[in-house]
Formats: sequence, C-alpha cells, structure tokens
Amino acid sequence: MFFQNVYEKGLAQASYVIGCQATGTAIVVDPKRDIDTYLEIAAKERLKITHVTETHIHADFLSGSRELAVATGAELLLSDEGGPDWQYQFPHRGLKDGEVFKVGNIKFEVMHSPGHTPEHISFLVTDLPSGDAPLMILSGDFVFVGDVGRPDLLEKAAGLKGTQETGARQMYVSLKRFKALPDYVQVWPGHGAGSACGKALGAVPSSTVGYSKLTNWALRYEDENAFVQALLEGQPEPPKYFAMMKKLNKIARPVLDKLPEPRELSVNEIEHALQQGITLIDARKKTDFAQGHIPGSLLIQDNSAFSTWAGWLLDYEKPFMLVAPKHRIAALTRALLRIGLDNLFGYTPDLNAWRSANKPLGSIKDITAAELAQVITNKDVELLDVRATSEYQTGHIAGARHLHLGYLPDNLDTIPRHKTLVLQCAAGDRSGTACSLLAKHGFKNILNLTGGISAWMKSGLPVEK
Repeated sequence: MFFQNVYEKGLAQASYVIGCQATGTAIVVDPKRDIDTYLEIAAKERLKITHVTETHIHADFLSGSRELAVATGAELLLSDEGGPDWQYQFPHRGLKDGEVFKVGNIKFEVMHSPGHTPEHISFLVTDLPSGDAPLMILSGDFVFVGDVGRPDLLEKAAGLKGTQETGARQMYVSLKRFKALPDYVQVWPGHGAGSACGKALGAVPSSTVGYSKLTNWALRYEDENAFVQALLEGQPEPPKYFAMMKKLNKIARPVLDKLPEPRELSVNEIEHALQQGITLIDARKKTDFAQGHIPGSLLIQDNSAFSTWAGWLLDYEKPFMLVAPKHRIAALTRALLRIGLDNLFGYTPDLNAWRSANKPLGSIKDITAAELAQVITNKDVELLDVRATSEYQTGHIAGARHLHLGYLPDNLDTIPRHKTLVLQCAAGDRSGTACSLLAKHGFKNILNLTGGISAWMKSGLPVEK
C-alpha cells in the first residue's frame, strides 16, 4: 500500500494519495485545485489515478476533484448523504453510509459523519493484504487532531439560519460512532493548525482513535447539551469567501485546464487599471510597504495567511493585480486559484519602474507602544483592534474598539475620518493591512502600532479583558 499526505500550509489543508502497488491504481482524497502535485506523485510511483473522492462540500478551498477526474479519467465518488439540499450538482457516483468500494486491494468503507456539514462522510481504510482490520480513518473535517469540525459555518458563512445547533447535535451522535472504533485506528484529518474549520486544531498531522479519546476535548463530553454549548463557543470568524467556496464546490463550474501565467504590467497599464478601479495587491513585507507603495494599493503580505486574507478582502467578480517578485508569482497564483480567485490581471515585480517614472508613492507611519500610551486618552485619537474576537476577549488595550480586519470594508462608514486612527493587531501584520485598506478608501491620519499588542505588553503597559 502506498500512502502520501499532501499538505498545503497556506490553508492548512491535507489531501491524500493512496495506492495499491500490486494493481498500480490509486485514489486521491480531498484534492486541491492545482492537481499537478498528484499527477507527479502518481507518475513517480508508477500509479494510475483511477478514483477521486472528497469528504464533503468544502468551504475553505476550491476542490480539484473535477479537474483531477477530467485529467485522469478517474471515477468521481462523492457523498449522496445529507438530503436533497446537500447533493453535488454534477455527474458522480454517489456514496452512502456503509457502502464499500475498493481501489486495487485496498478497501474503503463509507462512514456518514454529519456535524460539520450534513453530507460529510469519512473513510475507513483497510489494506486487505495485511488483514481485515481497518488501518486508518480519513476523517476530513469531522475529527481533527485535538478538535472536531465546527458546525456553525453554514449559518455564519453561508447564511443558513438555524443550522449550527442541529449540526452540533449531529456531531455529538457522530462522535459516538468514532469512539466505538478500535483504538489503534489511525486518524488522518483534512486540516491542521491554522485552519478556520475549528478552534483548537493540533500541529501534528495525525493521531489515533485511542489517543484522540485521551486528549481531544470534544470526545470527553457525556452530556449532549454541555457538548453543544462548548462546541459553539469561541469559534473564530469564518472568512467571507467560505460562502463562495460552498457554492462553487457544489455546482458544475468551469474546470481549470491549466495553470495561468500572469503577465508583467507596464507603469501605464497599472495606472490605467487603478483608474478603472482594479485593485492592486502589494505582497511585499509590511515594512517595505510602509516606506513606499503605489497609492491605493492593498497590503496582503506573502506569508502563510496570504490566500486567507485575499479571500476575505478581494471581490470574486473583479480583476486584481499583484506587486511581488517574479520568482513568487507562480506560487501566489496557485495560492489564489486554490480559493477560486482566478481574475489576476497581471503583476509588477517591484516599484522600480514606478519610481523611475516619477510616480507618487504612499507611506504608512508607525507609532510605538510608549508613544501610544501618551496619546491614547486624547479624544482625537481612536484605537482600532483588528484581531479576532477570541484574541480581543483574552486581553486588549483599554479604550480600543474591536473591529475584525475581515469586516473592516463593510464598516468604513462607522470609522471617524476626522480623528487620528491607530490600527493594532497582535504583532503589526493585520493592522498593516488594515492601514492600507483605510488609506485606499481615503482616510488620512493613520498610524500602525509597531509590534502590536505584543509590544504593548512587553513594555509593561496594562491590558483588560
């Protein structure tokens, strides 16, 4: 049996290639959209991808299941559980609870595991040449290492009212089935630490049923009502793009046939595009951006959170441009297409041509913790904390107004333009993006708290809960 975990750090998303070496066949579970990774693995291992499947209709990334099925001729196996509202709307072979299929000498048993979503399924995998006992469960967004899938996304992200408590109670029942599995069964989930699909995901890639029962907080509850309350409490804000992923992963959207290759733009093209309202994303470091950037550009740094914040802040219906080194364009393009942001108009590798053309530059000023402490009580200064709600509740600077970065575009009319605005997050990254967004929309007196609340606390300054 061949097994490989393919982990995409930007979305903390895991997919799996499982192959039968005796028959030369393989299945891919929960594939990302840039499918060349799986084609290369299969070619290297001399395997033919004959089956493609996924655990549920994903919310946090655009699935590559159809792309991979088209490219390989593989059979597409998808959940037919959850009722009429949770059916995939394109051709596939439906899977029901208890159904068994094989890929060569490897047996897959379908386990309906609702809670995160109504149609969610997991796969019990048995390597038949080694015995009849299940080796692992591919648990998708059902059971993670240290956590379980959140049931509130459908209500909070997709607007389906009244679904989160129903999902939480379904999760409680599903976990009873999980706990009945043999302790030795390996658990390979669909996400790791950093994913917004849970609130306490672990950093290690896998666990076992037995170890999960010992350490996973959600598996310790014996009272259903207490479990429901605990599961729904403290979940992070779901990124805005999740609703779009739910829609696109369900319908028969166009299939990506090749990876796009964005072209380099001239100064005149960038200037004209900005005049047409096309957003320019600057992916450089926040310090470089603060010192000089093309006016109106939006800072989204090239780091592990790039695709998440792009999904939060970009309009799926409109084109956009990038400022990023040429050697990073391919990777950033992949990060964007993984969440369906395909409208990349072009890029510029740096600001050299812009500067040479004597075009204007914008800048963002910083303020230190000590400086902020001196002016924070000034009525003409407003401090905006753009962190997650859970972070704000854990500890915040007195007088700070909480406004999550992802919700900032929808709340611009509530922010006073006549005041000096100080933006603050944990360490200065998200607040740097917030500063750029406000500047893009015409706000003038903007300061970024250097080092964020971490620097504030290191200076011995007080926080409140």
